[in-house]
Amino acid sequence: MSDLLKNITRFIIFILFQVFILNKIPPLHQFITPYLYFLFILWLPFRIPRFSLTIVGFFFGLCFDFFTKTPGLHAAACTLIAYLRPFMINVLLSKEDAGFNYVDPAPSSMGWSSYSVYVLVLAFVHNVYLVFLEWLQFANFWYFLGKVIATTGVSFLLIMITDVLFYRKQKFRTNI
Repeated sequence: MSDLLKNITRFIIFILFQVFILNKIPPLHQFITPYLYFLFILWLPFRIPRFSLTIVGFFFGLCFDFFTKTPGLHAAACTLIAYLRPFMINVLLSKEDAGFNYVDPAPSSMGWSSYSVYVLVLAFVHNVYLVFLEWLQFANFWYFLGKVIATTGVSFLLIMITDVLFYRKQKFRTNI
């Protein structure tokens, strides 16, 4: 399957899974909301330029906003993590590292520890920005922080389960 077709399929599956399954789960006391949809952005290939990645992140978030009737909340959060993603990859992988010779970020290409940090940091940034935009205040800072940490923990757990269940065979780049 070509990379474009694979990513279009992922785009559709992640949005539909989030909208029709995860969003139907009632939040635990309006506190924990499971988010898995932004894994699409984290799974995109290394070689996508930052500007294109940011546009894809915005469009992906906007499509999700269309289904959830939230005016730009998820588009803003997805654009932010799409913009920060290359920075995280450059911090976690050096150009000489063997993991950078693969096509996509995955536990098999980055190693479990680097991949876990990559997912955890970007999930935390996504959830901080999303929760802040929902409320537009820090009225009760401890409630805000608890909601962000709990949502990030559930999202991180869902992402790790998804990575274990849907193992992605990595292609090694030959022309570096």
